Amino acid sequence: MRYIDNLDITDATRNLALEEYSIRHKLADEDLLLFYVNHNAIIIGRNQNTIEEIDSDVVAAKQIQVVRRVSGGGAVYHDSGNLNFSFMTRDVNGRFNRYDTFNGPVLAVLHDLGIPAELSGRNDIVVEGRKISGNAQFAASDRMLSHGTLLVDSDVDQLVAALRPKPGKVESKGIKSIRSRVANINEFLTTPITAVELRERILEKIFGTRNRTHIPSVTMHDADWHGVADLRASRYANWDWNYGRNPGANVQRSQRFAGGEVDVRLDIQNNRIVAASIFGDFMGQGEMSELTSRLADVTYERDAIVHALADIDTTHYIANVTMEELLGLLVP
Repeated sequence: MRYIDNLDITDATRNLALEEYSIRHKLADEDLLLFYVNHNAIIIGRNQNTIEEIDSDVVAAKQIQVVRRVSGGGAVYHDSGNLNFSFMTRDVNGRFNRYDTFNGPVLAVLHDLGIPAELSGRNDIVVEGRKISGNAQFAASDRMLSHGTLLVDSDVDQLVAALRPKPGKVESKGIKSIRSRVANINEFLTTPITAVELRERILEKIFGTRNRTHIPSVTMHDADWHGVADLRASRYANWDWNYGRNPGANVQRSQRFAGGEVDVRLDIQNNRIVAASIFGDFMGQGEMSELTSRLADVTYERDAIVHALADIDTTHYIANVTMEELLGLLVP
């Protein structure tokens, strides 16, 4: 494994651009590890409808960045008390939607600190039933990344104010609020630590040292940083990527499955599907547009939709959701 030094950048658009650039251009035969700490930001899952996940007034008043990532899952809040980690690998087979194979060092460090952390649900790390980490994954061709957050000393009140959880998600977990189910790592420690100190402990667990001269590292040349800047400009600092156009729809149905919430929106004119969009906090490997484009100009009836999606593996786009479950939303 080799370490990527992000030069203590705290701009979410730059750090997410560095992450994507690294997996596409710097990943060779060895796995990569990247850490970053962002200034106040909301990071939106790839398939989410941004405007419905945030409180726009709070975001504007607090000058919170809103940035969409390449992986699925739900929206998360980042600030200086939140450590973000990313493991990148070419070993994809059987590892997508598996978090135990990547989070071992993180759990080991938490256990060393005396914190009884454990993996829970789809993609969380919890302590005494409260979430301290959310994780997501992204796969492209022969490579993937598994990244996550670690709430060390985050402003949870601002997290609660800035995010707007869907009622179904709250109800499905049997809880009354975000505040009641999330926690900072420092709440379980008698001596608080910082996000930077936690990063150093994880580095030491993986490499046996904190000394950068003894840690195998990725060399980032000027051309690489220019590539990161170009990707930031074209994607992560781009309004269309982060927010997108909210499509018109006269049919909307949503349901929470084991794999996450799936929200289907269809624009139907003269009994034909003019446009289709699928939002949600689900995980998936494929580009959603590959699936929804199959529905354009299809007659709005079950047999026609089944025929249009006949050779589609829905689980490639929406993990753990079957074709029958998706059809139940598209055309009950």
